[in-house]
Amino acid sequence: MVERLLKDLAPLRDRLWLVLDDVHELGSAEAQRQLELLLMRGPPELRFVLATRHDLRLGLHRLRLEGELTEIRAAHLRFSLAEARELFAAAGVELPESALALLHARTEGWAAGLRLAALSLAGHPDPERFAAEFSGSERTVADYLLAEVLERQSEEVRRLLLRTSILERVNGELADLLTGDEGGERVLQELEEANAFVVALDVARSWFRYHRLFADLLQLELRRTASVRSPRCHHTAAQWYADYGYPMEAIRHAQVAQDWGLAVCLLGDHWPGLQLGGQAATVHTMLAGFPAEARAADAELAALAAADELARGSLEAAERYLGLAVRGSASVPAGRRGQLQVLLGVVRLLVARQRGNLPAVADQAQRLQAMTEAPYAAQPGLGEELRALALISLGTTEVWAAQFEEAQRHLEQGRALALQIGRPFLEFSGLAHQAAIEGFRSSYSLAAERSLQAIELARRHGWTDEPAAGIAYVILAIVLAWRGRLDEAEPWIHRAERTVRPEAEPTAGLLVCYARGLLELARGHHADALVAFRAAERLAGLLAAPDLLVRRVRALQLQAMVRLGETERAERAIAELGEQERERGQIRIATAVLRLAQDHPHAAINALARSSTVLLP
Repeated sequence: MVERLLKDLAPLRDRLWLVLDDVHELGSAEAQRQLELLLMRGPPELRFVLATRHDLRLGLHRLRLEGELTEIRAAHLRFSLAEARELFAAAGVELPESALALLHARTEGWAAGLRLAALSLAGHPDPERFAAEFSGSERTVADYLLAEVLERQSEEVRRLLLRTSILERVNGELADLLTGDEGGERVLQELEEANAFVVALDVARSWFRYHRLFADLLQLELRRTASVRSPRCHHTAAQWYADYGYPMEAIRHAQVAQDWGLAVCLLGDHWPGLQLGGQAATVHTMLAGFPAEARAADAELAALAAADELARGSLEAAERYLGLAVRGSASVPAGRRGQLQVLLGVVRLLVARQRGNLPAVADQAQRLQAMTEAPYAAQPGLGEELRALALISLGTTEVWAAQFEEAQRHLEQGRALALQIGRPFLEFSGLAHQAAIEGFRSSYSLAAERSLQAIELARRHGWTDEPAAGIAYVILAIVLAWRGRLDEAEPWIHRAERTVRPEAEPTAGLLVCYARGLLELARGHHADALVAFRAAERLAGLLAAPDLLVRRVRALQLQAMVRLGETERAERAIAELGEQERERGQIRIATAVLRLAQDHPHAAINALARSSTVLLP
């Protein structure tokens, strides 16, 4: 038949388009062979348009190689945000841009999904709420996906889709494990080829995910038809992910299955790496998946909660959870006690560092390094990571104690080790505090250079909101302020103020307040400067030992008082200081400023004559 048709078409001189829809319905091999013959041997004037839901073996690879094939696939048919906007406008639906963007993201540009959303939105009283709640379980979308996709599949395929819908991504081995069948990878590949809302995630087509709306529908059907299986599926998935080295996925599935013991062990085992990798936000998300009462009842979880509170900005809450963890440590199984000691050691070190307690930091750093030799610290690379953390924490605390030589040495050693073991977060923290050392030493060019290096590292890795980034911001601001570039300094101080949480990082918060006061003093905004310096003094009260900035803050605070005309108050404040404190260079400079304001130039000269200190940031 095709041979006769080709013979009849041979004299064709005008362009002719032959459109064949639903080509995937060609069931017999013979029908496909006849179509392939027509495609390959048809006259040049004959052009074909084939519409199919999935690829057929029609020799199209030869046409593709020869440049004779134009393909329009699912990716080309996805609506852009602008096209989605036009579709809703044509349907008479007005949406705020945020709601439109949300619907576009949820549908992944799927034209039918957008059309169904537009139909449902017509006359809806709260379009923004509809957009926020729109999912594959919405009735019109669910009806479409059930009829056009799910119900067209065999029982075997439906079982695979439903049971694997709990996963964010799936491969053949996981699919087989959850279904008890074989050939899961083949089924997933065939579904992807058929454009059945299955998306390949890698070139090898071994990992897949489901379209968001389709996943919503599948999860709804799983709850409706096999709710008892869902926890078992999550538990099986958790074990598989844990065995194959995917801890975050394992923790999430263990939590859904309410296997709290497995979830705690997994998070405890991987917490040091997450913490030292700058992934405190990930830890916080994982902890949110546990019941609130579990934090107090489980010692290991309490230790993790302490670290989380420290990262989120509450020293008091961190110390409270740390106490719970210590008191509950005896109830921890013997096989987990070593791991708990590592967690407690790291948290104690971080708390002492935040308090500026140098003796405690030195003690905890020494203990932590000793733990690296213990059997329970034998995780790959953990010993070196703990040593790098100990060195950088020690150096950081020494900065604020004005022990610059020791701080520089420890920070340099910690940074070198962090670079060697591939821990850029530790390197970044050390670099920011080295910038602080140079700022305190008045090596402004080097301070600015190291600040900018730390800021670039933060930008590259997404750590721009970390406290160490705040240190780099504020040191750069101080350098710019002392160079008289006040307008350039302002945005950096503002960034630091948004980044640093003063109650959680009193030393960093004190530095930010000091920088703000310095800038306002330089601008002549003496009242604002005084407010900043007083805030700095309040933060100093949270520290275990006097910070190197406290005297400088106090001296500048006195100068601000004098410039505001509060000379009597400044006089009383100086008188209240101890004799040794009054003899310090910064206070003598403030005293000289006061004497000049009181019109006592000789007394001012006398105060300065006994001081060799120049007030530097």
